[in-house]
Amino acid sequence: MAASELYTKFARVWIPDPEEVWKSAELLKDYKPGDKVLLLRLEEGKELEYRLDPKTKELPHLRNPDILVGENDLTALSYLHEPAVLHNLRVRFIDSKLIYTYCGIVLVAINPYEQLPIYGEDIINAYSGQNMGDMDPHIFAVAEEAYKQMARDERNQSIIVSGESGAGKTVSAKYAMRYFATVSGSASEANVEEKVLASNPIMESIGNAKTTRNDNSSRFGKYIEIGFDKRYRIIGANMRTYLLEKSRVVFQAEEERNYHIFYQLCASAKLPEFKMLRLGNANNFHYTKQGGSPVIEGVDDTKEMAHTRQACTLLGISESYQMGIFRILAGILHLGNVAFTSRDSDSCTIPPKHEPLSIFSDLMGVDYEEMCHWLCHRKLATATETYIKPISKLQATNARDALAKHIYAKLFSWIVDHVNQALHSAVKQHSFIGVLDIYGFETFEINSFEQFCINYANEKLQQQFNMHVFKLEQEEYMKEQIPWTLIDFYDNQPCINLIESKLGILDLLDEECKMPKGTDDTWAQKLYNTHLNKCALFEKPRLSNKAFIIQHFADKVEYQCEGFLEKNKDTVFEEQIKVLKSSKFKMLPELFQDDEKAISPTSATSSGRTPLTRTPAKPPKGRPGQTAKEHKKTVGHQFRNSLHLLMETLNATTPHYVRCIKPNDFKFPFTFDEKRAVQQLRACGVLETIRISAAGFPSRWTYQEFFSRYRVLMKQKDVLSDRKQTCKNVLEKLILDKDKYQFGKTKIFFRAGQVAYLEKLRADKLRAACIRIQKTIRGWLLRKKYLRMRKAAITVQRHVRGYQARCYAKFLRRTKAATIIQKYWRMYIVRKRYKIRRSATIVLQSYLRGYLARNRYHKMLREHKAVIIQKWVRGWLARMHYRRSMQAIIYLQCCFRRMMAKRELKKLKIEARSVERYKKLHIGMENKIMQLQRKVDEQNKDYKCLMEKLTNLEGIYTSETEKLRSDLERLQLSEEEAKVATGRVLSLQEEIAKLRKDLEQTQSEKKSIEERADKYKQETEQLVSSLKEENTLLKQEKETLNHLIVEQAKEMTETMEKKLVEETKQLELDLNDERLRYQNLLNEFSRLEERYDDLKEEMTLMVNVPKPGHKRTDSTHSSNESEYTFSSEIAETEDMPLRTEEPSEKKVPLDMSLFLKLQKRVTELEQEKQVMQDELDRKEEQVLRSKAKEEERPQIRGAELEYESLKRQELESENKKLKNELNELRKALSEKSAPEVTAPGAPAYRVLMEQLTSVSEELDVRKEEVLILRSQLVSQKEAIQPKNTMTDSTILLEDVQKMKDKGEIAQAYIGLKETNRLLESQLQSQKRSHENEAEALRGEIQSLKEENNRQQQLLAQNLQLPPEARIEASLQHEITRLTNENLYFEELYADDPKKYQSYRISLYKRMIDLMEQLEKQDKTVRKLKKQLKVFAKKIGELEVGQMENISPGQIIDEPIRPVNIPRKEKDFQGMLEYKKEDEQKLVKNLILELKPRGVAVNLIPGLPAYILFMCVRHADYLNDDQKVRSLLTSTINSIKKVLKKRGDDFETVSFWLSNTCRFLHCLKQYSGEEGFMKHNTSRQNEHCLTNFDLAEYRQVLSDLAIQIYQQLVRVLENILQPMIVSGMLEHETIQGVSGVKPTGLRKRTSSIADEGTYTLDSILRQLNSFHSVLCQHGMDPELIKQVVKQMFYIVGAVTLNNLLLRKDMCSWSKGMQIRYNVSQLEEWLRDKNLMNSGAKETLEPLIQAAQLLQVKKKTDDDAEAICSMCSALTTAQIVKVLNLYTPVNEFEERVSVSFIRTIQMRLRDRKDSPQLLMDAKHIFPVTFPFNPSSLALETIQIPASLGLGFISRV
Repeated sequence: MAASELYTKFARVWIPDPEEVWKSAELLKDYKPGDKVLLLRLEEGKELEYRLDPKTKELPHLRNPDILVGENDLTALSYLHEPAVLHNLRVRFIDSKLIYTYCGIVLVAINPYEQLPIYGEDIINAYSGQNMGDMDPHIFAVAEEAYKQMARDERNQSIIVSGESGAGKTVSAKYAMRYFATVSGSASEANVEEKVLASNPIMESIGNAKTTRNDNSSRFGKYIEIGFDKRYRIIGANMRTYLLEKSRVVFQAEEERNYHIFYQLCASAKLPEFKMLRLGNANNFHYTKQGGSPVIEGVDDTKEMAHTRQACTLLGISESYQMGIFRILAGILHLGNVAFTSRDSDSCTIPPKHEPLSIFSDLMGVDYEEMCHWLCHRKLATATETYIKPISKLQATNARDALAKHIYAKLFSWIVDHVNQALHSAVKQHSFIGVLDIYGFETFEINSFEQFCINYANEKLQQQFNMHVFKLEQEEYMKEQIPWTLIDFYDNQPCINLIESKLGILDLLDEECKMPKGTDDTWAQKLYNTHLNKCALFEKPRLSNKAFIIQHFADKVEYQCEGFLEKNKDTVFEEQIKVLKSSKFKMLPELFQDDEKAISPTSATSSGRTPLTRTPAKPPKGRPGQTAKEHKKTVGHQFRNSLHLLMETLNATTPHYVRCIKPNDFKFPFTFDEKRAVQQLRACGVLETIRISAAGFPSRWTYQEFFSRYRVLMKQKDVLSDRKQTCKNVLEKLILDKDKYQFGKTKIFFRAGQVAYLEKLRADKLRAACIRIQKTIRGWLLRKKYLRMRKAAITVQRHVRGYQARCYAKFLRRTKAATIIQKYWRMYIVRKRYKIRRSATIVLQSYLRGYLARNRYHKMLREHKAVIIQKWVRGWLARMHYRRSMQAIIYLQCCFRRMMAKRELKKLKIEARSVERYKKLHIGMENKIMQLQRKVDEQNKDYKCLMEKLTNLEGIYTSETEKLRSDLERLQLSEEEAKVATGRVLSLQEEIAKLRKDLEQTQSEKKSIEERADKYKQETEQLVSSLKEENTLLKQEKETLNHLIVEQAKEMTETMEKKLVEETKQLELDLNDERLRYQNLLNEFSRLEERYDDLKEEMTLMVNVPKPGHKRTDSTHSSNESEYTFSSEIAETEDMPLRTEEPSEKKVPLDMSLFLKLQKRVTELEQEKQVMQDELDRKEEQVLRSKAKEEERPQIRGAELEYESLKRQELESENKKLKNELNELRKALSEKSAPEVTAPGAPAYRVLMEQLTSVSEELDVRKEEVLILRSQLVSQKEAIQPKNTMTDSTILLEDVQKMKDKGEIAQAYIGLKETNRLLESQLQSQKRSHENEAEALRGEIQSLKEENNRQQQLLAQNLQLPPEARIEASLQHEITRLTNENLYFEELYADDPKKYQSYRISLYKRMIDLMEQLEKQDKTVRKLKKQLKVFAKKIGELEVGQMENISPGQIIDEPIRPVNIPRKEKDFQGMLEYKKEDEQKLVKNLILELKPRGVAVNLIPGLPAYILFMCVRHADYLNDDQKVRSLLTSTINSIKKVLKKRGDDFETVSFWLSNTCRFLHCLKQYSGEEGFMKHNTSRQNEHCLTNFDLAEYRQVLSDLAIQIYQQLVRVLENILQPMIVSGMLEHETIQGVSGVKPTGLRKRTSSIADEGTYTLDSILRQLNSFHSVLCQHGMDPELIKQVVKQMFYIVGAVTLNNLLLRKDMCSWSKGMQIRYNVSQLEEWLRDKNLMNSGAKETLEPLIQAAQLLQVKKKTDDDAEAICSMCSALTTAQIVKVLNLYTPVNEFEERVSVSFIRTIQMRLRDRKDSPQLLMDAKHIFPVTFPFNPSSLALETIQIPASLGLGFISRV
């Protein structure tokens, strides 16, 4: 099909966009050849016209179908071009939160700038062993592929990680190394990884710096080789570095920093140890202040300095060397502050006593004057003479900077060498995987020499990458026998030739550097003359003569020529170096040694290659002049040589590519910048890979996959039995152009776009079929709906019309009746209203007329009184007015006269003062005087007359006054009388008014009292009635309360029962957790034990080398006998085995790193187990204390002291044994080891002997501690008799002393050390607890004494009574006591029913405890009776021989013994007798050489267990504890040997698990304990053990059963693991439901059922096989249920984990397949009657995940339904499934990002584990419920086939 035919209406295309790079659009009409414009509609709805290029007429890129978007491999896309790649990456990164994507052989990793939970150990285990295409893209998948190819092809591998600064290269490399360390299975892997990771802080501090793009940019490249041995385990590593950016030491651009270490030093300058460095703020130094950004936000340089120092310590750099490094770095800073002053144009000088130079000289230990001289001068040597020449200020500054750069580069190389020395391993390297963390393509605004070298290295790497991709394509075509056509791909060899060929850029640069007066300008002119217009890849900028442009594979880059020569020369004056070499500071000359001396022996690789450095190697021999020339090799030349060596290394390995992409420049999490991404994709070669793939046949399908996917396009007649021919026939019809596809041997190859065309045909066919189905179904549904609606409408109409008619008739009747009622009612209302109005009118008139008459009367009365008052008031007012008028007139006259007199007087005074007046007065003065005299005389006469008149008037006035006074007094008296009378009148009036008020008040009170009396009477009557009612209610309430009390009592009882049930459940959960932890410890112990045995064998091979004529006997038997005596002793005495490497050419005896690691691990495990044991003991003590308060404490304490004594003896014996074996090991190592390894000077010998010496000293110390402990315990043991049990100390000592193997020394020593410490802590804690208990017991003893006195008194009284009365009196007393106690507590807790309830509960518990104590005592009595019978029987047997001396009467009195003896001899007692020397033969025939299949088919289940128990019974009968111990120990060790030898055989493990459990049940059933004897027959009870209590051995057997069960689970897992993914996920149980999608270059395992693939039937058959074997071996049904539950958990966990890691499996159809498969598993459970085993519940997470794939995922209601449905899934799992959900067909839709966020918001409060994957290795705690056997022991026959003829039945 032509490409232009795909541009039809509604086809989607990509068009360029300046902002988003590419934009999606949709065609609005078909494209026709010749059209110049395309009519498009953008996604936002905007329409536009897209004009085609008139020259090329290229159509826009087509967009892939939606079902192909988001693929794991970009090569799986049908249309392979830049916009498709960019869109696919964006969808995966933004929508699905997936950061990894395959692009052919390249893994594209986008930095999320967020911590993701995808790097845990569970993820590593999920990817381990998987094919690269079977899982989602991941860095672990690339690492697994490299590791697998290294082991399979025996070829070295390399992982090339590249990308921009900040893209995540270092993190990707770190995770790759972590993966190798985890899956390699090495003992020292953690050490290597930790050391490599520990090197990161120091390498980052000296090699990383802040740039404008990254705050922690690596300014050097590194290549780490991880070495592996023949078993492909990590043994070491080596690091090479490339192109350190030395110029950054002396210059930084704006907003950039120097290397971190300088700022860390300045930030830590105040530390005491750094005072000598004389540092300060970073802004005080020229080399650290140029960028103007000395601080990085969020980074504490002081803390980083502490991390750097810690890393140096971990890498073995001592404190002295660290301070030496810091001195050199501080010296560089001070050197940068050295200033020069110009003397003239050709010379300069340094100021005298210049402080920076003085500090530099002191720190470097050089002479100040000498350094000052050579900083300003240089030595020139000619053929005849040598002379010293001064240099200019500029030259001196450049020389200073060059010296600083040279010192830093040497220090960097020295540190790298020491890192390599720390990572080096002496073991021979077999292969390696290299991880290259190198800078990506760089282009900045100003590009200099460093960017030129970086881009040159990327050109070489890109060429190697292109050739590798081209080679893989060619191999694929040749393998499939496809006609090979040359694929045109970009070859960057011309660009490389431009750089490195003869007369290339580097060659011309080196030549210009040799010229005496060469400059950057002359070099630029040579470049223009040589390459301009001659090489298409070389250009000259238009506006610059000091720059050039190179067309690299990624982009054009403009380089500035300024500084190229100086950086390439890297000139350092030899005289300055000599001054530094003569330093007194010892470390400084080491930096400048010749390379052969400077490189440590460990820095070389195992293959003999010299590590790549930028310093040239010194030739072994040569002339001095030749040495000088070699020293002057340019940086470009060195870098080119290093790059060639790197390319040789990479070409000799199989490369794997990881391209890291930086999604944005702002470090925003999950933010995608299309422009930056496209720029990096072009630069890293991903688009070139796409272009190469697209040029050939990028889409590849197997014939079966093609047939399964496109079966819908075929007709029935086209389907043939031959799938290949069928596909050929169909393709010839569908695609007419045969060039668009090719048929290979196993695959069909398609050109780009053909898969999209086939998908379009498939979608159209399915759409047409869907439309037809929908049309028919919808028509049928609507027809049915119409008929139902019509029938319903007719029925409804009929009923509605009848109802309406009935309602209308009823309405008429009601209307008539209402009219009549209204008539009479209205008449009544009107009449009543008239009467009311008439009566109201009459009443109103009477009240109104009375009111008017009263008002008229009151008015007349008021007028009469007013007239009288007015008369008196007016008279008084007239008089008062007259008086006031007279007084006013007199007053006015006086005032007027006074005023006139004053005026006259004033006038006279004025006249008297006037001069003229005086003059006038002088005239006629005498006349006037005379006149005045006359006047005076006249006045005197007048005065006398007036005086007489005045005297007469005074007399008259006096008489008148007296008269008036008397009148006034009389008037006053009358006035007072009038006032008194008036007051009396007023008081009488007030009293009358008051009396009236009192009368009215009395009348109102009378009325109120009457009303109150009536009301009270009514209230009384109501109260009486209410009281009667209340009385009735109270009676009813009393009855209800009584009923409620009864019910409440029942509810309280039920609540207590529920609480007890809940507490029981919680205790069961806690018990399961404790059991799980304990069983995990047992599993770890078992693993370490197996490892210990293996290492012991290796140790024997290495250490015990037989000499001629001498052969050493094996001592494993003796050690095995005492290896498992008690489980508690095992946990305390066993410790970490000594780790050794297998024999190598150098015969290294020990791997001490593994030794220390295992010691640490076992110590941690033992501490954890001890903590668990302490918790368990504490809980048991609490239970025993609550249940047995009245038991005697001395017995308990005696048992504890006896146990401590036992422990002490055991530790003492261990101590002696360890010391002896330590001496033997030292002797063996010194005598028998290889001389080249164990020589006294050898490092391994010294390390081992030092450790053994320290072990010996520590052992002596522990011995003294044990002796002290022994003395303490003996003092406590004196009052207690030792208990006669099988754990006798002497026997234990004998068992302990049987250990002879040398490999147990370190193990037992650590165990002894920890045991001593634990015993000391236990002793102290027990001492404290005993003191507390003693205090409590004293109080109890006092109360018990008082109670005892009372009881004695009562007992004395009861003894005087007869027996019947005695019992009755004791009962009566007890009843009285309990009654008094109850009454007391009822009164005490009367106000608090809760306390009373708790008291009742405690009382019930106490009763239960007393009953349990009684049962326990009864049990003890029965046991003592049995022992008494046994002793009596033995005494009787001893007295048989004395029967001759006994009279016949005495024989008749004891008739029992003669009867019993012949019966025992006649009947079998269910015991088997064997000789002591036949024990090994018994174990060998019954355990070691027994074939489980023959026993399971021909004999009764559990026969070996029955035989062993019958032998134990006979030893118990003989009271031979040594025989019992030996038999049980041999049995346990032999079972372990069998399981170790045939531990991978399911039948063997199942057989011995069944027999171990049966043996354990026999020990319980016949132990004599009542709890285990309930189901026994009387005959079986007679067979119980009589002499020994084997409870401790039952615990050992239980632990052994747990270990066997765990081994059985591992065997099950190994068998089921390969089947689960294929059968549960990949295989299509329901054929045709899910179509296969294209998978790209990395093909997945086929989901079609081919031969050899596993299906669901394979899993079911395997489950049937497991179940039948378990049943044949007679395994307990409960244990079978637990095994089945574990199997189903493994199936569910593995399936779900793979589902969460495989995007192609998360679809609707796959969910249906999973649910069908789960239903088949449930059907299997029903067939086997195992539905109640809990197996179905373990599949619940998988079921919910399948349901999640199928439910609707759009609305908020859907989100709520999902949250409630997925209760067994964690939030991380739900979100992961939704992110991975992928439509298989176009009819499905992706899950929107908003819906996923809604789910996250709803689940944010859910508290669950953040872990993504389920723990597939989890093993449920196993229990062994007691299952007694009904088989009689005496009936068991021993078949001859077992070869046990040497034992006999008893």
